[in-house]
Amino acid sequence: MRTALGLDAMSEAVYRGMLAHPQEGLSALAERLGTTLTVVRQAVDTLSELSLLRPSGEHEGLRAVSPDIGMEILMARQQEELAAQQLQVEASRIAAAQLIADYADLRPAQMHPGVEQLIGIDQIRDHLRRLTRDMREEVMTFAPAGAQKPEHIEAAKPLNRDLLERGVRMRTVYLESVRNSPHTVAYLNWLAELGGQVRTVPSLPTRMIVVDRATAVIPVSSDDTAAGAVVLTGQGTLTALCALFERVWDAAQPLGDTAGVNERGLSAQEQSVIELLAKGCTDEAIATRLGVSPRTARRLASDLMERLGARSRFEAGVRSVQQGWLPAR
Repeated sequence: MRTALGLDAMSEAVYRGMLAHPQEGLSALAERLGTTLTVVRQAVDTLSELSLLRPSGEHEGLRAVSPDIGMEILMARQQEELAAQQLQVEASRIAAAQLIADYADLRPAQMHPGVEQLIGIDQIRDHLRRLTRDMREEVMTFAPAGAQKPEHIEAAKPLNRDLLERGVRMRTVYLESVRNSPHTVAYLNWLAELGGQVRTVPSLPTRMIVVDRATAVIPVSSDDTAAGAVVLTGQGTLTALCALFERVWDAAQPLGDTAGVNERGLSAQEQSVIELLAKGCTDEAIATRLGVSPRTARRLASDLMERLGARSRFEAGVRSVQQGWLPAR
């Protein structure tokens, strides 16, 4: 129980002891458990903070709440912590989007130290070739385009093989939607067999490539990644972008894992749709964030609204909070 629900061994032992012997005092419980009264009191403090002990109505002191109520309390606390972690990840994504927006209006005359602007797809490709040639240790990538085109896959394979044979660590986060593309999954499995690491998330803030934790390339516009990009080399900026990648990577699902549902019965993709609906995103915007077609985005939104019994997107947002699908703001 303690491993799954976060109780340390002594706190669990004290909780079990107070359930089995409700009339017993703390001194007797300490003797029964073969420990000191101080240790038992520390465990009691922990259990009280978790609301697993409450004042008794029959005698002085505390009593242990029944296990069914206690488990609900612990699971509710874990759900709150999970929701807080999800909000933290989303906050990081928003911060990244703001960082990108800050650079979106840059012009050559306004360049700052650590910032280089690339205009057009040819400049972008040339710079990426140079980065790939000089890469030594690691490349971290956000790939938000969804399913990969077969011709792009074949063009990428020789480069991927060369990097991995050189000992470069490759970590890439793709959208969850690529799991529905057989040829993309086959490519990612091939990549994994060579030593590449792949995970998926429902949505990504932008396309991003970070090389050796020293250089990052991000598009000026997420809607038209070929139009232009900025190359960032400032230490502070790179630290923030690397932290963003690590946070998203930790929350992402390894490619080999089967996509499951959370305690609310929602897949990771469905949870993202709910969050995007609550923000007022259109079907087209949702489709872009998830890497799916607008038709699929409409179907996902309609299915979730039907499950919520909502007749409008505003009502869906309200009901999502009421049913615990979204944290109350």
